Amino acid sequence: MRQNTRVVKIGDRVIGGGNPVLIQSMTNTKTEDIKETVAQIHRLEAVGCDIVRCTVPTWEAAQAIEEIQKQIRIPLVADIHFDYKMAVAAIEHGADKIRINPGNIGGLDKVKIVVDAAKERGIPIRIGVNSGSLERHLLEKYHGVTAEGIVESALDKVHMIEDLGYTNLVVSIKSSDVLMCVKAHQLIEKQIDYPLHVGITESGTVYSGNIKSAVGLGLILGQGIGDTIRVSLTGDPVEEIKSAKLILRTLGLRKGGIEVVSCPTCGRTRIDLIGLANQVETMVEEFDLDIKVAVMGCAVNGPGEAKEADLGIAGGNGEGLLIKKGEIIRKVPEEELLLVLREELENWKC
Repeated sequence: MRQNTRVVKIGDRVIGGGNPVLIQSMTNTKTEDIKETVAQIHRLEAVGCDIVRCTVPTWEAAQAIEEIQKQIRIPLVADIHFDYKMAVAAIEHGADKIRINPGNIGGLDKVKIVVDAAKERGIPIRIGVNSGSLERHLLEKYHGVTAEGIVESALDKVHMIEDLGYTNLVVSIKSSDVLMCVKAHQLIEKQIDYPLHVGITESGTVYSGNIKSAVGLGLILGQGIGDTIRVSLTGDPVEEIKSAKLILRTLGLRKGGIEVVSCPTCGRTRIDLIGLANQVETMVEEFDLDIKVAVMGCAVNGPGEAKEADLGIAGGNGEGLLIKKGEIIRKVPEEELLLVLREELENWKC
């Protein structure tokens, strides 16, 4: 986290200024369908989403913002693509922040109307620039899509809003090219002090998108760059939150939640370790504990490998070991390992 960024308030949350990195996601329901949108946001809230974004392509979607707001507990951001009127309408109906690309919503006069509306309500504007939306003159100047071109495009938009007298801004520069995205963030963080929303856009499915996002976000956040993140996946938005939390925990940027470590299996494995590890990973989501749980497949090396974990199970041949703080507690039949682990978690005392 950069310590010298401005602090921006989004609803009842804050980003920037050294505050914890917040996790975002975006609904994939039709925003006009209030019931379905609220239900999805509740699912996102339950797994730790800090800020949620909804697309606002129609008047009905803009009007729905107000009712959705009444039923959720986290700030709501309105995502606008081309129509400045939708931005104004979303602001008037209570959006906590809007996301726009000022180059896509018309001329300076239309941008000013949006900025004036945001200024009146005191809500921040996220300036979002993607590699796919780079202007023709920048493509020609840099001979294609480059990190330098993305940054110049973003800075042009920042200066446009600043010239209109508004500095309550968050900046987002995204690319599906991981290394280009990393370079762009390295360049822009030296030139502005606004909070940065970080993500690898169009990263792919849950499998490929997680790998690209973990690498990209890891490289960016690991340099102290970034104030809020989204892991963009082609899938259930809930998976975005789970992935983002794990990335932040891995980087030491967020505490809380059970970390599960498991061995990769080998010829010594005599239990269904893969199935067991998956079951454990799902089960621990129920517990609000800040501990490490090990799932090992070998009763020979398992205790040693699990010694750094707070709690662990290690499989043998039809049975397994329960391990606590590196010490073997007792042997357990294989079919009872998951149950015993649950009981330990339910009665865990630090």
